[in-house]
Amino acid sequence: MILIAVGAILTFATDWEMQGVNLDLVGIILMIVGLIGTTTFSSIARRRRVVVPPSTPVVDETGHHHRRDGYSDGYGV
Repeated sequence: MILIAVGAILTFATDWEMQGVNLDLVGIILMIVGLIGTTTFSSIARRRRVVVPPSTPVVDETGHHHRRDGYSDGYGV
């Protein structure tokens, strides 16, 4: 993103003249490199996302279920 911003500033917002250097071309090159870097980073970041599978429910197969009717657990005596 920084390269894109610096390239845009060099291309569109400056009127400097340097002998032997075309600042418009340098700005365009910086913007292109910034775009390539941004798309590459976003592609890699999208690929590295971890997908967590849904958890399987825990089934209690021991059969130790307690009745909670208010009388068997000591309440209501």
